Amino acid sequence: MLAAPVNPADINMIQGNYGLLPKLPAVGGNEGVGQVVAVGNSVSGLKPGDWVILTSAGLGTWRTEAVFSEEALIQVPKDIPLQSAATLSVNPCTAYRMLMDFEQLQPGDSVIQNASNSGVGQAVIQIASALRLKTINVVRDRPDIQKLRNKLKDLGADYVLTEEELRMPETKAIFKDLPLPRLALNCVGGKSSTELLRHLAPGGTMVTYGGMAKQPVTASVSLLIFKDVKLRGFWLSQWKNNHSPGE
Repeated sequence: MLAAPVNPADINMIQGNYGLLPKLPAVGGNEGVGQVVAVGNSVSGLKPGDWVILTSAGLGTWRTEAVFSEEALIQVPKDIPLQSAATLSVNPCTAYRMLMDFEQLQPGDSVIQNASNSGVGQAVIQIASALRLKTINVVRDRPDIQKLRNKLKDLGADYVLTEEELRMPETKAIFKDLPLPRLALNCVGGKSSTELLRHLAPGGTMVTYGGMAKQPVTASVSLLIFKDVKLRGFWLSQWKNNHSPGE
């Protein structure tokens, strides 16, 4: 393995709090990039020197060497940054599937998300920008908030707000210039997710893919009845189980 990140899901798996738990003994790490050093006689699609990422989670990337089947690997270009290659298989895929699978979004539509500076959040910004979708990006306040705003806007973010700013009445002016978001992406839970729901368009969908606050998602009766908002969940591992590697 050349590089492997540490994701919240990795920690959850070690703690036994994840939906997919490997048989013990096991090696941690769900994603990373490796370089092929040798191949078997029947391998035709890979050769020594190729960079590869894993098709599935739970295979253990926190190690220097491993033996995998050819079907468990996907070749990636060697001219991309190592850090980018190591984080290709989880966060960008999660972002893409959530943008594509829950609402039929069209150019000019808007998406609102929290944890916008996370790996998934930054991928959402870039993919949405490429699709000509507008993004409203919510982050926690911090001393260097302007630096973070600039970073996310450089990635293509349209609006970057703190959680406190999202609750302010004057923030409604932003939504006068945009169609109300039809899609909300929640990685936090608690009050943060409630605010996302409050700003959704009638009939819109909030997709929860994480729970960093370790607090439940709460939807008021009025939002469910009068705005008919929908609450969904997304887990990339389950998506992969339901789809072929080619998809």
